Formats: sequence, C-alpha cells, structure tokens
Amino acid sequence: MNVEARLKELVGDAAGRLHTARSRNDQVATDFRLWIRDEIDSLDGGLKAFQRALVARASAHAATVMPGFTHLQTAQPVTFGHHLLAYVEMASRDRARFAAARRTVNENALGSAALAGTSFAIDRDQTSRELGFSGAMRNSLDGVSARDFALEFLSACAIMCTHLSRLAEEIVLWSSPQFRFIQLSDAFSTGSSIMPQKRNPDAAELVRAKCARVTGDLMTLLGVMKGLPLAYAKDMQEDKQAVFDAADCAALSLAAMTGMVEDLQANEVAMRRAAGDGYSTATDIADWIVRVLKKPFREAHHATGRIVAMAEQRKCRLEDLSLGELQSVEPGITADIHSVMTLDASVASRTSFGGTAPAQVHEQVRYWQEQLK
Repeated sequence: MNVEARLKELVGDAAGRLHTARSRNDQVATDFRLWIRDEIDSLDGGLKAFQRALVARASAHAATVMPGFTHLQTAQPVTFGHHLLAYVEMASRDRARFAAARRTVNENALGSAALAGTSFAIDRDQTSRELGFSGAMRNSLDGVSARDFALEFLSACAIMCTHLSRLAEEIVLWSSPQFRFIQLSDAFSTGSSIMPQKRNPDAAELVRAKCARVTGDLMTLLGVMKGLPLAYAKDMQEDKQAVFDAADCAALSLAAMTGMVEDLQANEVAMRRAAGDGYSTATDIADWIVRVLKKPFREAHHATGRIVAMAEQRKCRLEDLSLGELQSVEPGITADIHSVMTLDASVASRTSFGGTAPAQVHEQVRYWQEQLK
C-alpha cells in the first residue's frame, strides 16, 4: 500500500488500478517464493564453495593417516582426505535437497487473489514467464495458503546445518590438546580472558549453536501450519521470522565452515600417532587369517581378539608382537602377517570403490574436481 500511495503521488488516481485482481494474500505468497528462490541459489553457490574447499584439502591429505572412529573409539586407520570427502558427499545431497525445494517453490501464486481467484481476465502464464516461474499454481486456495515450500526450504537448511554442525564438532575435538589433529588460526579462534594458553574454536562452536536455531525455526513453522484450515490465516505471518532467521544462520554457518576448512592446518604426526593407538590394524590381522589361512571370519575374529589381549598385557603395539607370540595364538601364522599390520599397509589395502586407500581418494578427488568445475 505504501508503493501504491507513492505511485499516486507520481501519476495520480490511476495508481488505484495497481491492486486490480490482486490481494495481499497472493502478493505476499508470490514475493515469499521469489525471496526463497534467491536464497536457495545463494546457498547452492555457498555449498559449492564449501565442497571445493574440502576437495582441495582432501587432495593435499589423500595419504595422511588418521584414526577412523566408531562410537568415538579408534576403529580402523583411514586417511584425512577420505574423512573430508565424506562431507563433500553430504554437501552434494544438501544441494540436491535445495534443488528439489527450488522446484517446489518455483510456482506462481499471483492471480489467486484473496483465495478464490478473480473475475478479471488476467494472464497468469504471462506473469509466470515475467517472474521466472515454471508455471502458475492450479488452485487458488492452495496458492495463498500453501507454505510447504517454506517448510521444505527450512528442512533443507536444517539438514545442511546438521552436517555443518557435525564437522564443527569434529573441529572442536580435533583442535583440543587431547587430539591436536588440527590447528585453527586466530581468524577462527579466540583466547581466554584469563588463561593465556587457550585457543578456543569459537567459530566452530557457534556453528553448532546456529544449527539448533535453524532446527527450531523448522519446528516453529511446522507448529504454526499444522492446525490451520484453508485458506489464509494471520498465523501465517510468523513464517517470515522463521525463514529469514534460518536463511541468515545457514548462510553464516556455511561461510564460517568454508573458511575454517581453508584455514585449518593438519598435524600429520599427531594423526598418525593416534591412528597407531587403539590397535586399529586388528581387522587387518583377522582379514589376513581369513585370506591366507582360509579360516572362517568368526574364528579369525576370536583369534585376533586374543592377539589384541596379548598386546594389551605386554603394553605394546600389535606390530611389536613377535612371530612366536602370534603363533602361540594361531600356529598357522607366518612372518608375512607383519606386512599387513602397518598403518600404511592397512589404508592402502582398502581399495574397494569409495574406500580409504590413497589411490581411491585421489580418484574421488578427480571426480569431484570435474563435478565442481
């Protein structure tokens, strides 16, 4: 109405025709769709930059050995590059979700008027073309009352932020003195007000918190919409606050995580040392027994468990056990088993498609470099 009033100052009473065949209901719904469409395009560009940063780091650390975890317990050695590429895959699915949300949002509500359409001979196909929509919505009630496009956008934001939060949590862990896997510069960490030795990963911690806000925004709009009859109700004005907040948080979190990936410095020595702890090559011993001695895996598993118990009792690493000690558990073991007990041998052996072997990591890096051109 402010636009109409200003237009009247400029052109006179003809400005009153501006609202012909229109309602605030369909105009707001249309503007909201246009706004979300632009945000999706912006976030997709941010996700692509995030992927490129991860791929660049993965390429540099395709052979950097680190512990892989399950239950946050040392499981098997992997490469840092392989670990980072997991987030590239997540971001790819995030982009697919935003692309699907864009298709949902890219329909034209203009012409639905208040709820029933209009008696004026308007051309909804023309406005759809002018505004870049794929077409006009087929039901005027749905045109003014649908907010599933906003929910779909919020859902994609929440899932993306959940992925970012998982990486943020890992950065918090990795940068701690207990891990020392990475170090962030002062651009993404701060000192303590009283403890001069501290370097707090504040940016990563804030990304974790932003994720909670975005998830809350999704829950807010779901709660608003679940009890509304058709068509428009004033409750629906609450959609803006949730969507605008989620978009801001998502964009900021994405930019921060991209910056942290580009900024972090990997401590390869600490990663390798940690990968050697926790008997992470135990599975390689079991696999060797199956492959060479033709034993059932369950039997090999039990034998390897006794070997690990022996190493724990001796307070040594698996590769430090003598051949005689290994044969006391499984007489068929030969000196060849030592060839699979090193960290490098372990990761190099995981050559299955999508595995952690450096050769596979390089192959996946090449794939993503091509996809992200």
